[in-house]
Amino acid sequence: MPLPDPAPRKLMHTRRMSFRGFERDDGLWDIEGELLDTKPHAFVIEGERTWAPEEPVHHMHIRVTLDAAMVIRDIAVAMDSVPHSPCPQAQEPMRRMIGSVMGKGWRQTIERHLGGIQGCTHLRELLFNMATAAFQSRSASFAPPADGSPPMHLGKCLAWDFNGPVVEKVYPMFFRWQPPGKTVYSNG
Repeated sequence: MPLPDPAPRKLMHTRRMSFRGFERDDGLWDIEGELLDTKPHAFVIEGERTWAPEEPVHHMHIRVTLDAAMVIRDIAVAMDSVPHSPCPQAQEPMRRMIGSVMGKGWRQTIERHLGGIQGCTHLRELLFNMATAAFQSRSASFAPPADGSPPMHLGKCLAWDFNGPVVEKVYPMFFRWQPPGKTVYSNG
């Protein structure tokens, strides 16, 4: 179903982000992200330069290599288009992510290693969303963890509500699940 018709308007900016996941022959996983910012009109940053219509202001790529435990084993970065000369210096700090686990607390891990002036806002934004792409790419991701805990995507959206019909159908063992130690109150 499409969005309702908009009010009269003019396009000012387009950001395209895409992600692709690959299972490697060596058992590792490559997750690639790309960010592309363009404008349909000439764009000027005072003291920098002028971009032609549709010329990329930002065009960046990240490849994260993961093992089966979602630990980052390698990371590669390319910045094809950037608006400021210091921007490429943000590539090397990305290597700090090697050894990090792409899982619970992912955004905090990124902020700890690359937050503020330690990194690049746009590369961080790509990294934030790469965890979802990694999860979607790994076919085994829907299997419950070996420790008997619920998969980490349960309880994180309306469809994956522990008390909802999707969990009841796909993960009946976790239907109406409560974290250990959580008190459940009833009216009776």
